[in-house]
Amino acid sequence: MRKIAYVFPGQGSQYVGMGYDFYREFPTARDVFHSAEKALRYDLPSIVFKGPEEELNKTINTQPAILTTSVAIYKVMVELGFPKPDVVAGHSLGEYSALVVAGGVEIFEAVRLAHLRGKLMQEGVPEGKGAMAAILKLSPEKVEEICRQASDVGVVEPANYNSPEQTVISGEKQAVERAMEIAKQMGGKAIPLKVSVPSHCSLMKGPADAFRLKLAQTPIKNLSIPLVQNYTAREHTMAHEVRENLYRQLFSPVRWYQSVQYMVDKLGVGVFVEIGPKNVLSKLIQQTVSGVSVFNVEKLEDLEKLKKAL
Repeated sequence: MRKIAYVFPGQGSQYVGMGYDFYREFPTARDVFHSAEKALRYDLPSIVFKGPEEELNKTINTQPAILTTSVAIYKVMVELGFPKPDVVAGHSLGEYSALVVAGGVEIFEAVRLAHLRGKLMQEGVPEGKGAMAAILKLSPEKVEEICRQASDVGVVEPANYNSPEQTVISGEKQAVERAMEIAKQMGGKAIPLKVSVPSHCSLMKGPADAFRLKLAQTPIKNLSIPLVQNYTAREHTMAHEVRENLYRQLFSPVRWYQSVQYMVDKLGVGVFVEIGPKNVLSKLIQQTVSGVSVFNVEKLEDLEKLKKAL
């Protein structure tokens, strides 16, 4: 029997109106959105469903919004009788959605964590100082070498190992731009990302240390479903390990394609279901492994296709 992994997207997948059909049709989904609203003490559902886009795209709103949408969809799936996953994972912020699904933390607490995480990240580096870029068509090893070469200009590091053919770099603007030039000279493609926060690099150590205090105060339980974490690309169920890895995740690279390979090779996963807005992770999984089934659930009609396949 092929094992099933449920995976959850991170920042960048958001759009105004995401999850609205679940919210409209299912009280279960409405409960999740209203829990988030209570936790944050402002009208998150309105920002998610009506925008404006600039408001949704603020990191402090984006992170709890994607988390809430993903968890709401998952809760509806459980209500409709879809199987629980054998393992879960999430990309960056998506790890918090996976944590809720794995039974580690309640949505109320998770939303507060996501909001604070976004706030600290946003405030951690002055506007205009940080940058991120996606490097395509070069191996991760080559991208690591490029970062070493460009680091004489400033901080630049691999931030997301997304697939064997896509690595995102992060750091100080000047150093990232230098790395992009080197990547192009080496035959790669470099795309600047529309973000002001240089995530998953050493510039985030200060925000991570502040966030660690909140993590320590948040009731996180041992997990009922193994969570493959970004920091280690290995599965964890013990609360103290999960907590430590969430802290380290903020200033360390997301080992996404290594996590996907591990789930397939070591845990026997043959079916991946991406739950939440867009299908970014589905595409990355298809670039990383072959011979697996990949689905994404972001709209009600996606459930029909999944039902037939499972």
